[in-house]
Amino acid sequence: MTEPSELIDMTARHLLSGYRAGTFSPLDATRAVLARIEEVRGRLNAFVRVDTEPALAQARAATERWRAGEPVGLLDGVPVSVKDTLLQAGGPTLKGSNTTSERGSWHEDAPSVARLREHGAVLVGKTTTPEFGWKGVTDSPRTGVTRNPYDPARTAGGSSGGSAAAVAVGAAPLSLGTDGGGSIRIPASFCGVFGLKPTYGRVPLHPASAFGTLSHVGPIARDAADLALLLDVISGADHRDPTALEPPAHSCAAALAEDAAAGVKGLRIAYSPSFGGQVAVRPAVAAAVRAAVTRLAELGAYVEEMDPDFADPIDAFHTLWNAGAARLVAQLSPGQRALLDPGLRAIAARGARLSALDLLAAQEARIELGRRMARFHRRYDVLATPTLPITAFEAGREAPAGPGPQRWTGWTPFTYPFNLTQQPAATVPVGTDADGLPIGLQLIAARYGERAVLRAAAVFPAAPRG
Repeated sequence: MTEPSELIDMTARHLLSGYRAGTFSPLDATRAVLARIEEVRGRLNAFVRVDTEPALAQARAATERWRAGEPVGLLDGVPVSVKDTLLQAGGPTLKGSNTTSERGSWHEDAPSVARLREHGAVLVGKTTTPEFGWKGVTDSPRTGVTRNPYDPARTAGGSSGGSAAAVAVGAAPLSLGTDGGGSIRIPASFCGVFGLKPTYGRVPLHPASAFGTLSHVGPIARDAADLALLLDVISGADHRDPTALEPPAHSCAAALAEDAAAGVKGLRIAYSPSFGGQVAVRPAVAAAVRAAVTRLAELGAYVEEMDPDFADPIDAFHTLWNAGAARLVAQLSPGQRALLDPGLRAIAARGARLSALDLLAAQEARIELGRRMARFHRRYDVLATPTLPITAFEAGREAPAGPGPQRWTGWTPFTYPFNLTQQPAATVPVGTDADGLPIGLQLIAARYGERAVLRAAAVFPAAPRG
């Protein structure tokens, strides 16, 4: 008999294989995951809501379909959690904010959540987010602080911190997150799991993010193959998002299987350890990332130490990000604004002082950055960097204690540039520091280049349970 601890350690693909073989059922897996959620819930605060009875009902239906030999879709019976910025019918989407009312019918799914239902996924609950997903750590006035599975005194990162922490501890093998400046990659790196920000538009989004076309929807999982599987499920056009792309001609999972024989042999990888000395990277992080890149070279990739040709685009990013915050806050009443996270109020105030000329200048800088990266990727298939220059710091803070920038963008210089360019970027776990805290390697490709990113990510082993 398969033990619950074995089920929560399995990837989605292994669960599906077990269902197919009749070794265990979706109901077995869902019960194990729900028990795991309750076991860690108080310690990590990764879930806003756990949908126990609906999830069990979905799991029973999936179990009957598998017994009849008639599973639906690609994820029938696989437990999945959803970040609480994405609409999920049947309950409120609070977005970490006391300004959001629980009243209402809550009858609509976001496009990505609707695709999960179509493919038979079991929706176990909604995961925590900072208020409206505005920062790179996960704490909010409504839900409090989300903590790191490797050390609950540390942050899980954000803004998809609940999703990354949940996957790391076996509270569902898959989760949906969003990424506006690193919000999938940051927590996935801090929590030691795999995360992917796809090309903008690959996964449709509705309602549109307050932060505009910086914000992407993507998967968090235990390995690259599960990232590909979940990306196949949630990709594709939706009439509610006019910017959404048609799905690629071949599925990501199929392409990854096709690439498995060659691995990374012949892949052209540029390795930038510090963006040309612009970023101070902690020695343990630098050493783990360099070892991972060396591994890629040993497996046959062509690796060259080369920095992308751009200066830090922080001013353009702040202009667009703060303008989005200002637009969001402008729709609230004075009473609601008083309930907001003070940091969100502060960046919204900065955004409110921006002019149309400021926004146009930021867009020009964004276009130029995209042009430079498109030219860079004519020579290189993948750019490899640290995901973050540090490991997880004290929970409840926006930035590490001590001197230096106190906004989250001050310690995420490797992530937000690629939201400006809308390129696909993944993080994979490549080791730990002396405190046992995970370290991530970031892999970036040209727009529409998810195949190259996943091909490089697939050589790294599945994440252990945190």
